Amino acid sequence: MTDTAPWRAMRHAIEVWAVLGGVVLAGLVLVNTWAVLGGTLGIGFAGDVELTEMGVAVAVFSFLGHCQLNRLNVRADLFTQRTGPRWRRALDTLATSVALGFAALLLWRMSVGFVEQRAFGYSSTILQVPIWWVYLPILVSLALLVVAAVMSLVEDLTQDP
Repeated sequence: MTDTAPWRAMRHAIEVWAVLGGVVLAGLVLVNTWAVLGGTLGIGFAGDVELTEMGVAVAVFSFLGHCQLNRLNVRADLFTQRTGPRWRRALDTLATSVALGFAALLLWRMSVGFVEQRAFGYSSTILQVPIWWVYLPILVSLALLVVAAVMSLVEDLTQDP
């Protein structure tokens, strides 16, 4: 089941989304480099802090699905080192279930926040970027996180003992 075309397509989408988050971070490095170097030359970058805040948020969320899918989340292996494979698998399944629950909760609450931000019409101070714009890629990231958590849970439940 985990090697079907839809499965591979979702895995690919999650990985591409994470790479796009890396591109956002690389762009932020350029913006901040321009802001620092340009500031010394008198050609600063207005709104660099706003872009950095929004961009880092987008990038961080974009990596969550990749981390879940590849089991790169923080783990407390110190406590499970001496347990048998059956217990470790049960704990991994429990942790994946909790991650799925939190991902779904975040997706739901951020969706509500998106609707509210759009209705209120808030925008950034200097660049006047509507705040709700930032929610769009974050919601995609959270949807992909939910998919990644479901995929991880299916893998956990279909592993050979």
